[in-house]
Amino acid sequence: MKREDIKNKQAQGGVFDTHIIVNPANTREWIVMLKKGAGTSFFLVDDQEQVESFADLNGLIEELRLLGIKAAEIHL
Repeated sequence: MKREDIKNKQAQGGVFDTHIIVNPANTREWIVMLKKGAGTSFFLVDDQEQVESFADLNGLIEELRLLGIKAAEIHL
């Protein structure tokens, strides 16, 4: 799911269970999984539909705040 889509869903009152998980392709990076009801989940992707990964956890938390996400669960 792209950033703009997340912002739009948040503005419409949509709520996601947000999980920060280790990137399986590079365990030194983090990725974001957004869970919506009924077993539906999405990853945070860029404009080219590629899963975004973050080397800095603090930077990732700031990104989530900018998207309007107020809570996230971190999986180590």
